Amino acid sequence: MTYAKIIVDIPSKETNRPYDYRIPASLSDWVEIGSRVGVPFGPRVLQGFVVDLHHEAEVDASKIKPISDVPDLVPPLTAELVRLSRWMSQTYLCHEITALQAMLPGALKAKYERYIAYSGQEPHLRDDGSAGSGTDIGWTEGQGILFDTEPLEEEAIVQYVKLKGPVKAEALMSRFADHAAVVKRLLQSGILEEVQVIKDRLSQKKVLTVFPSEDRARVEEYIAGLPANRKRQKEVLEHFLNHPFPVKQAELLALLEISSSTLKSLAEKGLVHIWETDELRDPYAGRDFVPTRPMALTPQQTEAYRAIASDLDAHRHRTYLLQGVTGSGKTEVYLQTIQRCLDHGREAIVLVPEISLTPQMVERFKGRFGDQVAVLHSRLSQGERYDEWRKIRAGKVKVAIGARSAVFAPFTKIGLIIIDEEHESSYKQEESPKYHAKDVSIRRAEAHHAVVVLGSATPSLETFYQTKVDASGRPCRLTGQEPAIRLLMMSERVEGRPLPEVKVVDLREELKAGNRSMFSRELHQAIEIRLQKKEQTVLLLNRRGYSTFVMCRTCGFVAGCPHCDISLTYHQRSRNMRCHYCGYAEREPHVCPECQSEHIRFFGTGTQRVEEELGKLFPGIRVIRMDVDTTTEKGSHEKWLTMFRNKEADVLLGTQMVAKGLDFPEVTLVGVIAADTVLNLPDFRAGEKTFQLLTQVAGRAGRHHLPGEVVVQSYSPDHYSIVHASRHDYSSFVYEELELRKERGYPPYCRLILITMSHEEIPVLVKMGEALANSLRERASAAGSSDPAFEVLGPVASPIPRIKDRYRFQCMVKYRGETPAVDQVRSVLAAFEAKAKPYKLQISVDVDPQILM
Repeated sequence: MTYAKIIVDIPSKETNRPYDYRIPASLSDWVEIGSRVGVPFGPRVLQGFVVDLHHEAEVDASKIKPISDVPDLVPPLTAELVRLSRWMSQTYLCHEITALQAMLPGALKAKYERYIAYSGQEPHLRDDGSAGSGTDIGWTEGQGILFDTEPLEEEAIVQYVKLKGPVKAEALMSRFADHAAVVKRLLQSGILEEVQVIKDRLSQKKVLTVFPSEDRARVEEYIAGLPANRKRQKEVLEHFLNHPFPVKQAELLALLEISSSTLKSLAEKGLVHIWETDELRDPYAGRDFVPTRPMALTPQQTEAYRAIASDLDAHRHRTYLLQGVTGSGKTEVYLQTIQRCLDHGREAIVLVPEISLTPQMVERFKGRFGDQVAVLHSRLSQGERYDEWRKIRAGKVKVAIGARSAVFAPFTKIGLIIIDEEHESSYKQEESPKYHAKDVSIRRAEAHHAVVVLGSATPSLETFYQTKVDASGRPCRLTGQEPAIRLLMMSERVEGRPLPEVKVVDLREELKAGNRSMFSRELHQAIEIRLQKKEQTVLLLNRRGYSTFVMCRTCGFVAGCPHCDISLTYHQRSRNMRCHYCGYAEREPHVCPECQSEHIRFFGTGTQRVEEELGKLFPGIRVIRMDVDTTTEKGSHEKWLTMFRNKEADVLLGTQMVAKGLDFPEVTLVGVIAADTVLNLPDFRAGEKTFQLLTQVAGRAGRHHLPGEVVVQSYSPDHYSIVHASRHDYSSFVYEELELRKERGYPPYCRLILITMSHEEIPVLVKMGEALANSLRERASAAGSSDPAFEVLGPVASPIPRIKDRYRFQCMVKYRGETPAVDQVRSVLAAFEAKAKPYKLQISVDVDPQILM
């Protein structure tokens, strides 16, 4: 191929298309679809990605610039991922470069640095060959380039750059700080030139490695002639005769207790070789994982396994919903189907929510598949994540387990994609590209003829609904077609263990009885019993911090963020109030800023406050608190959970990160401090999220030989989501929730597109919001869409109307059936951007939003 189509690293509307570049003959063997390249773009060199190859130029070939660099021996992206990026760009209304960047580890996202290089341009010579010219630059043999004013300095600068090759601009200016004017003149004259170099954000880890000589006879001859005082050299050479393999220099020095000078001496004679080699960072180096064997499956597990295995054997694409109650053994089904996939020489991706990606989860997969597993999650260092990704790209592993972005693992023979806890909203990315990992997984599986398994005890309503309708969204009972997603049920726990008993406590009645503690009498007594029996308790409160807001009881003032329309959260340990949206913080007030009253108090309950209260009520109780504030350090999750597993604590207290993926034999009590936290959010999914969270956290109790108990505290004990969760009754909840969604016209009976606009001035926002909503309605009308099929709601103020000093309005598009709503919205926004540009209006589009805040 002669030409490449390249998407350049500029996320803007004007550059959201491929550009033609010529492939130099020297790079022709290295440029493929998916290659990362350096290309000239205007005066700069930018990173780009090859998305197509072709023989013919679509423009004047003489004007096509050549690719300047190919930094990778193996393209970081596969051709299939490049095609996927195009689909993501069209589906989620994002720039194609944004989709491509989302597929790469952070280490490969370009960092541009300024360098100074010698141009190779010789100065103009006088006719007599002596120094000097009209520009005061000349050449004299033996002297180099000379300025009439500072001959020694400019010669030193040019020779330095020649010797070093391209030098960082900052480093050159630092070295010759007193001669900035000379450097400037050298640049102006063209003797030196400024170049932009693309650097990765992270380098590969290199180690010195000692290699044995290939000439064994020469080594033996040298050993025979060694004098007695060269004992150390002899030990090194005899080691390699007995073990003719490369070894890290540091390990060899420690093993033989020798100095590096001994190795250096041998290397100079060619008896060993010392070279830098690439070393993959292993986040689990030094960890021993106990190998596990496949367990005998229950009848329900067997039925699920056989269904999935039949499609794996046939290389047939299909999507399954594996709905299994907590403790029913979904993980064992995952493990055995992955093994079936590997037996066919194919690869598997396992997605879990970030908060469920615990050391315990990693241990299960590493224990079964060992070094065939790569782990990708945010608690690894950037270098560790990069090297885990490199293992996948190099084909050194066959299974990738990770959070949302692991869906882009660069495998080439995918046979199985598993999404555990598929209902989790964290599978939807909230920044561009605003993709949903479930939809991306299904798209990738189609391309690879692979199987997708969506696992959950509490599936999302959209997923469950697709088990009742065909691919076009029509009920299967009417069309006779196969459902879009096939349902597999596992309704019983392994070994017939009972689901825990759930007691709902009405906190209104507790107040009437004079109990103003955050613990109901029921929960207080249950904790006391566990402490006596030396059993363990998990407590859930979905709020971090000490209290949720600070209020003056005299005038009603509530401490709020000056940049966002949200109250500040008080954190006792740092004694400050913080905004969890923009990060603004200020010290705790001692008097009301409005009325100077001293009656300013902390209201609401956060995890810090619960921890403090536990210490007061149960002297000597050992509490581990897990929330965003206590798990920021690397390894903190593993540390806290290991301590809890080793019974170094009586209570594990936390936000929703303690609700999923944990399996502790001694946990017999789960307490939910406030079940209404999510229920009161302005979100049509509030009831569904409450049901899911309560069901998931209840599933942490009684998973082994000891029976479990759950105490749920609520001010709304009669709410249907809480009532059905207390009975472990998913079917009744779904029936009631679907009826409400159908009546109000919400998913799964329609789809949504959320358009959010922000500006520093409300009048501008109102004006532009009305204009955009009208444009959407006009486009729908012109396209012949009937009102029920395409409906535009708003503009209205967002539930959080101001963040970071920008006011926020939103429009909601509801659409049904085959209406091409995404195309219509894309078309309207393309025309609307010209109107919005002078006002510096920011517009964000979210297709199928999970959060409406």
